[in-house]
Amino acid sequence: MYAVIETGGKQYRVAVGDVVRVEKIAADAGSSVSLDKVLMVADGEDVRIGNPIVTGTAVNATVRGHGRGDKTRIFKLRRRKHYRKQAGHRQYYTELEITGISGAAK
Repeated sequence: MYAVIETGGKQYRVAVGDVVRVEKIAADAGSSVSLDKVLMVADGEDVRIGNPIVTGTAVNATVRGHGRGDKTRIFKLRRRKHYRKQAGHRQYYTELEITGISGAAK
């Protein structure tokens, strides 16, 4: 059984026991969160697709921790114009462990 969820403007395919890194969620480490934007739920041959979300379903997860991703380097250069600019960026993330899919495909 798996589900496709949306959080932080991105979509993730998750199953029970998976560990995923999503955009930062305001929740304490060790707490439980419920993700209710479920776009699709599949259980073998039984597939439910939402329009745009599947009503009555939710994905439960436990927050394992928060962190920051690897540094992304931004470098801009205009040749022969004495223009060079450097910057870096580290995106915050929340690591979730999927504990259950409620209201699964029937």
